[in-house]
Amino acid sequence: MPYSSNEALPISIRAHLPPHAQDIFRAAFNHAWESYGMREPGRREEIAHRVAWAAVKRRYRKVGDRWEPIAG
Repeated sequence: MPYSSNEALPISIRAHLPPHAQDIFRAAFNHAWESYGMREPGRREEIAHRVAWAAVKRRYRKVGDRWEPIAG
């Protein structure tokens, strides 16, 4: 289900991603939920999570236990 705010994201995401990365995750998840979900309703949440993580990884990288913005 789409997330209305960053506070609605799962605790595992809120605890590990910085606020800007949470914004990216939420926006990508919500867009994927609406766009791709109708094609495969049984996999809607899985697809939305994959798309959201891919969006985060385009702008952030994990260094140790922290997510840091990619310079550039």
